Amino acid sequence: MEAIQTARHPQDANPPTFESVMAALQENAQGMKELREFQKETARIVKETSERQKENERLMKESRADFDARIGSLTNLFGNIAEYMVAPKMREKFLEFGLDFPKINQSTYVNDKVNKISLEIDVMLENGDKAMLVEVKTKLTTERINKHIERLEKMRMYANLHGDKRTFLGAVAGVVVTDELKNYALNQGFFVIEPVGQNLNITPPNGQPKEW
Repeated sequence: MEAIQTARHPQDANPPTFESVMAALQENAQGMKELREFQKETARIVKETSERQKENERLMKESRADFDARIGSLTNLFGNIAEYMVAPKMREKFLEFGLDFPKINQSTYVNDKVNKISLEIDVMLENGDKAMLVEVKTKLTTERINKHIERLEKMRMYANLHGDKRTFLGAVAGVVVTDELKNYALNQGFFVIEPVGQNLNITPPNGQPKEW
């Protein structure tokens, strides 16, 4: 008679012990602890990085504002210098176009509080019939040309309210004038004034000068 053998499952060879289970749990707990510490450290680094980035952005913004302010002051300074260099030569140059202005004023202000009209004119050349309003800038821009149009409109309004029947003309002067901006100003009916060495070059408007 054959002996009956009982099959033994492989997992029954080394059943887990209490000690092995506890060791596994402790190892898992240690791993979780290390993970939490890693997450905290990562969060700290991210926070510090964000704060440094904000500080850098603030410093860059302050630096940019300071740079813009310095450039603005420098531009104004050059504009004032250009104004005083250009003004004395304007009268003789406009004579070439048959425009005689015996009177030249620099930095003319109009402040009519009653009618709420205020404007500043860099250079104003005058005679009994006409006046030329000149905007002088180191660098001409479309915005500055458009503002000069508004300035002449205000001057016309102010003159009408105070019985001034003169005709007003416009000119823009710049040390730096691109071809595009020059053509834009000429098309608005302005004279364009540019320094050339120790002299001035005045380009008349395209067509007749605009009158206000």
